Amino acid sequence: MAKHQFQTEIGQLLKLMTHSLYSNKEIFIRELVSNSSDALDKFNHMRLTDEAFKDADWAGQIDINLDLEDNSLTIGDNGIGMNEEDLMENLGTIAKSGTKAFVESLTGDAKKDSNLIGQFGVGFYSVFMVSNQVEVITKKAGEEQAYKFSTDGTGEFEITPVTKESHGTVMYIKLKEEEKEFLEKYRVESVVKKYSNHIAYPIMMHFTEDETTGEGEDAVTTKVKKSEQVNVATALWAISKSELKKEDYVEFYKSLSHGDDEPLSYLHNKVEGGQEFTTLFYIPKTAPMDLYRADYQSHVKLYVKRVFITDDDKELLPTYLRFVHGIIDSEDLPLNVSREILQENKILANIKQNATKKILQAIKKLKGEDSDTFTQEYNKVIKEGIFQDHINKELLLDIVKYKSSVEEGMVTFADYVSRGDSEKKEIYYIAGEDEKVLRNSPLLEAYKKANIEVLIMDDKEIDEIVAPSIGSYKEWTLKDITTIEAPDSKTEEEKEEISKEFKSLTDKIKEVLGEEVKEVKTTTRLTQSPSCVVKDANDPMAGMAHMFAQMGQAMPETPLILEVNPEHAMIKKLDKLENDALFSDMAWILLDSAKLSEGLEPKDKSAFALRVSKVATEAL
Repeated sequence: MAKHQFQTEIGQLLKLMTHSLYSNKEIFIRELVSNSSDALDKFNHMRLTDEAFKDADWAGQIDINLDLEDNSLTIGDNGIGMNEEDLMENLGTIAKSGTKAFVESLTGDAKKDSNLIGQFGVGFYSVFMVSNQVEVITKKAGEEQAYKFSTDGTGEFEITPVTKESHGTVMYIKLKEEEKEFLEKYRVESVVKKYSNHIAYPIMMHFTEDETTGEGEDAVTTKVKKSEQVNVATALWAISKSELKKEDYVEFYKSLSHGDDEPLSYLHNKVEGGQEFTTLFYIPKTAPMDLYRADYQSHVKLYVKRVFITDDDKELLPTYLRFVHGIIDSEDLPLNVSREILQENKILANIKQNATKKILQAIKKLKGEDSDTFTQEYNKVIKEGIFQDHINKELLLDIVKYKSSVEEGMVTFADYVSRGDSEKKEIYYIAGEDEKVLRNSPLLEAYKKANIEVLIMDDKEIDEIVAPSIGSYKEWTLKDITTIEAPDSKTEEEKEEISKEFKSLTDKIKEVLGEEVKEVKTTTRLTQSPSCVVKDANDPMAGMAHMFAQMGQAMPETPLILEVNPEHAMIKKLDKLENDALFSDMAWILLDSAKLSEGLEPKDKSAFALRVSKVATEAL
């Protein structure tokens, strides 16, 4: 017998289960039955692909025993089972950072928190909501030694060698006195039907019922042991769509997602012909907690002819669709397909492309509140897709949304085009990290005056990379307003005259600022501000942000162009100023204040503050 300490995070989790998450205690049955189903899937795959098990006379089954006298519930299976190493890894520790992420993500709302349990792969520990004594007796297929894992849900657990005839796992759960409802047949049956009805193996419930024979004084009541199958045990995705109701899809989704929420949308397709496969996909209402983690968990299971193959292959869908839950079931892949073969398999590549297109078409069809919810949760990963998936780029561009300078809420490119200039066919945008800064940018002044819509792209880390890579949308060219001339009513000749008139001023400002700016010139894009900074569209570095991002490198700084507004009183006065020291301070203030307006940092903030103080003092 060996005693072990639980991992620190599991200690926190056990405390949470014991004292906090009481709003939805029934989910412990869902989680344990789900674990048994996974174990059966794994042995079934082994039986069909491993020579050592091909002769095994086996039918997968989950057994739930209700023992009123002992006040205990037992859940068992004849699946793959576990050895001592598996017990340590699966029950004593969490190999991934899932538990820590789970604890960090808790909201304080017990119902919401309980929905996170399965999502983080910590479902086994939900048993401690109803029990203080748990024993897991298990034997791994192909091995001789069986083991018993036992704990009271505090800080320790024991692993002991025991004897067990066949492979599989049996979990003995001694219920707390106040949890006897989970020994009532109808209660357990309702939970199984709610969460596990379409698990592909029979779930047999074994119970004792009072049975009376005879009448009156001759009546005799005896306890009779009975068994009933409590699930339909048919893979839902293999059933014809015409035979299924929305409630069937929703309940199956709950078993996949380990939660109580309904999906935002679902799509069920069967493809026949050269290749035959079935897909069932769900779009969750809420993004998974690990959506932006490198070690995110895949939510798609691959089956071949209803035989489970894998649930951790991230190649089944593009990475930007990592939020999708679902099933892919192929009739054409070999049962013994390996991970290496999967990565290069043409059949799976075709399934992946078909599935991706179907999912994106379903997303595009979302309307109203559902569309708004999707945008709120997944807009950023759709932008990833635009950058990664050139085949489906057009569909992705129909889905993605941005903020607008003229509309409330989020708008699509199609919305923009419907209001835009159909002769010019240009979509204007400004990208940065702060919506408020972008909306107040001096660069927008000319567009506001001309009543031209500009898209506000404030996901800086991704927009500044993705937007330039888009190029165009349905023959409409995307234009970054920081790199182009703004709209105005002046002719090129008039602009040239203004440039000549103020050339001595712009030359003098450039002399003061030196290498800090690439160029200083007059502009007609400003109506209220004295100055602004823009990128040089001709600079070879300007369009290379996405290349640096692909290499995991920071974009090198490129000098900006300072533009001054010759109509502004400050510029007119500066043109006539003869105080060189004051001129120098004003030149730097024009640059630094223009940078601040675009959310950029002045090179020397202390010097900027000092200059503003000096100029203000002189003005007073």
